Amino acid sequence: MDTSQNKKIFLTCFIGLVTTSFGFILRAITLPDWGAELNLTNTQIGEIAGVGLWPFAISIVLFSLVIDKIGYKTALIFAVICHISSAILTFFANGYILLYIATFCMALGNGAIEAAINPVVASMYPKEKTKWMNILHAGWPVGLVLAGIFAIFLGSEIGWRIKIMLVLIPSFIYGTMCLPLTFPKNERIKAGVSYIKMLKEVGVGGALIIVALIIFQLGEVFGWSWLLNSLITLLIVGIFGYYVRAFGQPIFIILLLIMVPLATTELGTDSWITDLMTAEMTQLGIDAGWILVYTSAIMAVLRLFAGEFIHKISPLGLLVVCSAIAAVGLYLLSESNGIMIFVAATIFALGKTFFWPTMLGIVGERFPKGGALTLNITGGVGMIGAGIVGAAILGFIQDKKIDQNLLEHDKANNTQLHTTYITQEKRSLFGEYKALDFSLLSDASDDEKNTIDGVQEIAKKDALKIIAAIPVGMMICYLLLMAYFKKQGGYSAVLLNDNEEKDE
Repeated sequence: MDTSQNKKIFLTCFIGLVTTSFGFILRAITLPDWGAELNLTNTQIGEIAGVGLWPFAISIVLFSLVIDKIGYKTALIFAVICHISSAILTFFANGYILLYIATFCMALGNGAIEAAINPVVASMYPKEKTKWMNILHAGWPVGLVLAGIFAIFLGSEIGWRIKIMLVLIPSFIYGTMCLPLTFPKNERIKAGVSYIKMLKEVGVGGALIIVALIIFQLGEVFGWSWLLNSLITLLIVGIFGYYVRAFGQPIFIILLLIMVPLATTELGTDSWITDLMTAEMTQLGIDAGWILVYTSAIMAVLRLFAGEFIHKISPLGLLVVCSAIAAVGLYLLSESNGIMIFVAATIFALGKTFFWPTMLGIVGERFPKGGALTLNITGGVGMIGAGIVGAAILGFIQDKKIDQNLLEHDKANNTQLHTTYITQEKRSLFGEYKALDFSLLSDASDDEKNTIDGVQEIAKKDALKIIAAIPVGMMICYLLLMAYFKKQGGYSAVLLNDNEEKDE
C-alpha cells in the first residue's frame, strides 16, 4: 500500500476518533440542561451518562471478533450511522427514553470506531506501533479541545439541541472519507495466524476480565442479582474456555488489569475535573470547562510528537515516568488555589498524556498474534473500567469524606448538620455509604449552606489526594514489568512475517 493511501486511511481514523470525543464532551456539557428542561431525576441523568460508556465495550469486543471477516470499512460505516442517528434522536428527544437510546447509539458507534482504527494503524506501522498509536490517539484530546471551545463560546443562550448537533461535522467528514478507501489486511491475517490462535492469546484469563466487567455492568442496568451476574459470566467464559483451551498470555492479562486504574486516573478524573475545580475557577472568573480544554490541548500536542519521547525511552519506561508525574499532578491539584491550579493541571496533563495509547502500543507490539482482539479488548476494559470504577470511586470518596468531615464539624461546633442533612444510606461497588440529601438543603439557612459547601470543597480536594495513590501503584507495576523484560533480554516488539505461520 502506497504512502499517500496510508496517510488518507490514517487521517480518516484520526477524524473518527475526534468524533468520539466530540460526543463525550458535548454530552458532558449538555447533561445538566437535559435534566432541567426535560425534568429528569438525578438517577435518570446518571443512567444516561452511564449508557454513554458501557455499550462501547460490547461494541468493540463484538466487532473485534468479526472485523477481519466484515472489513474495517463496514465497522466505520456502522459507526457513522450510529453517530448521525444519535445526534438526530437527541435533537428531537422529549424525555428520558429517547435520550437513553440516543446515547446508547453514540456509545455503540464509538466502540465500532476503535474496533477498526486501532488494528488498522497497528497493521500499517508494525515496527512503530507505540509511536503511531500515540499520534492516532491525539485525536481524542483534539476533539475535546475543539468541541469544548465551540460549546463554551456558543454560550448558554444557544440551546443544547444545537450544541449536540456539532457531532455531525466530524461524522460526515470521516464517513465521506472512508467510502473510497481500501483498508489493509490485519498483520495477523497476512502472517497466516489462525483465528483460534488469536483467541488463545486472550484466553480464559482475558475473557474473564472483559466478560465480568460487561455482565456486571449490564446487571447494574437491568437489576440482575450478583448471583445471576456470576452465573452468566461463568457460563460465557466456560464456553469460551472449552473452545480455546488456553489461559491466555500472562503479561497480556496483567496489562488488562492495569488498564482499570489507568482509566480511573485518566478518564475517571477527566469526567469529574470540571466539577472538582468549579469553585476555584469561579473565584478566578473563568469557566471551569477550560481546565479540561487546557489539559486536553497539552495532551494533543505531546501525543502528536510522541515519537521523540519513545525513541529516547522504552514504552514501559515512559509509563513509569508518566505515572510518577500524574501522581504529583493530582496531589498538587488537591493542594492548589488560584492560578496555581493551572500549574498543577499542566503537570497532571503531562503525566496522563501517554497512558492510553502507549498501553495499546505495548499490547500491539508484544501480542501481534492477537490481532484486533487483544488491542480492542484492552481499550474495552479501559473504557468500561472508567465507567464502573473510575468515575464512581471519585464520587464514593467524596460522599465518604463529606460524611466524615460533617460529623467532625458537628462534634467540634455542637451543631446537628450531619444528623439533619446526611440522610441517604446507599450501597455501591465499594461498600455502604451515607450521602447528603440535597432536597433538604433548600430549607437550610445561609450559614448552614456555606458550611456544607465548604465541607464539600474539602472533600473534592481530598478525593484527588487519595486518587493520586493510584498512579503510584501503576508505577510499581510498570517497574516490575521492566524488571521482568530485563531478565528476558530486554523489551522488544514481536514482528510477524508474511505467511510465517500456516495454520488450518
